[in-house]
Amino acid sequence: MSSVGAGFRLMRAGWVLVREGVVAALPGEELSGLPKLGWRLARLFTRRRALAYERSDRLAKAVVRLGPSYVKLGQFLATRPDVVGNDMALDLAMLQDKMHTFPKVEAVAAIEASLGRKIGDLYTQFGDPVAAASIAQVHAAETVQAGAATKVAVKVIRPGVRRRFFQDLESYFLAARLQEKYIPSSRRLRPVEVTETLAQTTRIEMDLRLEAAALSELGESTRNDPGFRVPSVDWERTGRDVLTMEWVDGVKMNDIAGLQAAGHDLKAIATNLIQSFLRHTLRDGFFHADMHPGNLFVEANGTIVAVDLGIAGRLGKKERRFLAEILYGFITRDYLRVAEVHFEAGYVPRQHNVSAFAQAIRAIGEPIHGQPAETISMAKLLTLLFEVTELFDMATRPELILLQKTMVVVEGVARTLDPGFNMWKTAEPVVGGWISGNLGPRGLMADARDGGKAMLALLRQVPELAVRTERLSREIDLMAEHGLRFDENTARAIGKAEARYSRSGRIALWVIALTLVYIAWKIF
Repeated sequence: MSSVGAGFRLMRAGWVLVREGVVAALPGEELSGLPKLGWRLARLFTRRRALAYERSDRLAKAVVRLGPSYVKLGQFLATRPDVVGNDMALDLAMLQDKMHTFPKVEAVAAIEASLGRKIGDLYTQFGDPVAAASIAQVHAAETVQAGAATKVAVKVIRPGVRRRFFQDLESYFLAARLQEKYIPSSRRLRPVEVTETLAQTTRIEMDLRLEAAALSELGESTRNDPGFRVPSVDWERTGRDVLTMEWVDGVKMNDIAGLQAAGHDLKAIATNLIQSFLRHTLRDGFFHADMHPGNLFVEANGTIVAVDLGIAGRLGKKERRFLAEILYGFITRDYLRVAEVHFEAGYVPRQHNVSAFAQAIRAIGEPIHGQPAETISMAKLLTLLFEVTELFDMATRPELILLQKTMVVVEGVARTLDPGFNMWKTAEPVVGGWISGNLGPRGLMADARDGGKAMLALLRQVPELAVRTERLSREIDLMAEHGLRFDENTARAIGKAEARYSRSGRIALWVIALTLVYIAWKIF
């Protein structure tokens, strides 16, 4: 029955997207056959007033009607231009995560249930909500610390939001499975895996203890960084459903007039923002992945304070080296080195030719060097680079795509502050410094030290590895003699899973067909 419910919820979402003109706004003229017929029917059923809006506005209205889980889905898909396309990803990135507030009494109940203490024992004052998003809302409050009243921000999970999200996730999984089954060309995009990533991301974001931990980690790594910080966490008043942190007094970065009135140097803020982001990415391998201007404040002394760390990105050492070398390779026009880095990192299969790949990269880099530096977008360069790598069978790398999305947003914020912003001149000290420190003699010494530690750890496991090898050898001999066999429970489980998969697909198709018949009957 959950599959039936998921099917109905999926159909409702599709109907809302049709009525609000989102489907009609897609480039359907290039389609043929049944997809083009579906697109034409969608145009027929679109609300007349929706046709007057831009595609991004239609999408925003549809998502508001569908609810908070679809806001989060849209924001997640904005990080996956490989799945939805660059144009749609840009539209989704513009979705504002602003929802109606819920009553203060419900917030108080959630806090008391999460922390096991009365609201009066936790806060000397607890005010009305000041902001609300799809997953949580924020209240202004006061506590007493070291004998002094201290203003804090209290983030509280929406009541019932987990149940609603997990219900809608069933619909997303159903859509992904149907897509993989009936649209073979989409299988390379791995829609089920994408949905699993969304589910895991949402689970993490709905546990405010994990956001608090991310704030704490980023706070420690940026403690000595000039001009950037994150709010401190009040762990005593933080739990699964509530996060209490320092209140930030500053001007939001999307308030350009306010920043100018406060006397801030907008060019200096833009430079600080980009260099801070690159420093976190390359030095720490841990970065704020939702740095839109609504999450960035500027204090009176010019320090940038980043809030709302529900989405964070991580890069391993290999990915950091990959990023630094390709950026530096484009700066120095060393396209062969950029190509070699892709192969060394294992991103491009070995059957392809390095020189041919370097030629494709040159086609991206050379036009850039003919433009003024302030017009060159690093984010656009990475977008073009990932498009080219698809031609050479580079598998989807979620961590790099999240980085690309964040860089698009951060660079856009910097250009809003300073229209003549020179991305390459700003990035060169951070990127060049990281390369000299990590790929030069000092970097080789660090790699050798890490290699020695790995070798020592391997030597300690030699006795256990010998036992495992002997056991594996015996099992291979038995398999060669008797063949590969499943036990009865495994075979039964495989049969049940296949039957359930086929049955849910048939039920969903029947429900969709009956709904279309009903709609046609009502209209005609």
